[in-house]
Amino acid sequence: MKPDTSLRIWPRDVEGEHQPTLELFPLDDWLAADTVLVLPGGGYAYTSPREADRVAYAFNQQGFQAAVLYYRVAPRHFPEPQQDALRAIRLLRAHAEEWKLGSRIAVCGFSAGGHLAASCGTIWKEIDADAGDDADRMECRPDALILGYPVITLTGFGHMGSSRNLTGQESETESWRRLNLQDRVTAETPPSFLWHTATDGAVNRRNSLAFAEAAWQAGVPAELHVFSRGDHGLSLAPQFPEERDWTGLAGNFLRSVCHFETARFVGTKQ
Repeated sequence: MKPDTSLRIWPRDVEGEHQPTLELFPLDDWLAADTVLVLPGGGYAYTSPREADRVAYAFNQQGFQAAVLYYRVAPRHFPEPQQDALRAIRLLRAHAEEWKLGSRIAVCGFSAGGHLAASCGTIWKEIDADAGDDADRMECRPDALILGYPVITLTGFGHMGSSRNLTGQESETESWRRLNLQDRVTAETPPSFLWHTATDGAVNRRNSLAFAEAAWQAGVPAELHVFSRGDHGLSLAPQFPEERDWTGLAGNFLRSVCHFETARFVGTKQ
């Protein structure tokens, strides 16, 4: 499966070999609709192909525009992945008319990509994502979060590999603690949909529980699904009848709680 459009997100090359890339997966005939921006997981060490194109197409099937961001990973460190995600949101808004995108954007992140997505909804004001062009004028806070088995905390019950790769530090420091995102939720955090499995052996379900509880405490609409079985990294979970409906549940959340608009006629990409 190939994207319809692929572009580098910065007007100049960034340091290192990996250039962050935004890939667009528009609906057939570029029908106008609100957008889901997919952030694959990979422990901040790589971006997993299992959580990329196929997820974008799954949201296309529901009538959403979709895009996938391949952001910077180790040996690049915080705040560079966060800068890439916020820049991608701005680009989607800056080109909304050209690309037939609606006014709302959800970021959908998995595992470490879930931490990146949650960063966009909690600490966006602290990240300088300016590029020196017209897109800098666009709002970079997303309108909704979709977090699949996310890394939320870097300490305690967090994921050690993600913590090290994001910060470049081998053991817990203050910079780790300030990226415990359950502690950064405020009333300005976007409505959030979370899903996890109770048996996830890599990223403990307590990550999702902590973020959802923080959202509820802040008065932020949040929906949490903890499924009874399944290993880490399920992506679309085709082998699990209950879990594989998470995309439909997330789509319903976007439409009913976040008032996202979908295309009247849904594309049929495979």
